[in-house]
Amino acid sequence: MKIEINKLVSDKIDFEFLEKFAKKILSLDKLGTKISKKFSELSIAIVDDEKIKALNKKYLNKDRITDVLAFDYGEIIICLDQAKRQAKELNLSTEQELAILLIHGILHLAGYNDRIKKDKEKMFKQQNKTFKEVWQKIKS
Repeated sequence: MKIEINKLVSDKIDFEFLEKFAKKILSLDKLGTKISKKFSELSIAIVDDEKIKALNKKYLNKDRITDVLAFDYGEIIICLDQAKRQAKELNLSTEQELAILLIHGILHLAGYNDRIKKDKEKMFKQQNKTFKEVWQKIKS
């Protein structure tokens, strides 16, 4: 699967890390199979607060900043500013939070939903499991 990463912010981001992390996620049997059946390409965009707020308002009618958006055509948009804030709040590195948000977006593309409590719990359980598994593989 082709992975395209678009950096729409001036901050320095390790594109190689994000691409490598995405490839590892997609190499997982169940998750990778679901995604590769639906999409031939995965597009990941890194944006700022202003851009994600505008997209959130335009597509979800929510006039606020969010951390990640996923679109049914295989695009994930991650807000770097929000990732930095969340990383600080959760005592994580920005790299770790970007990885978690990438997983979250991929899970949405795979059909996971976080709108009701039961589904959200299932999604976050899978998100945490995937993060631990892939983070260890990447960092070892």
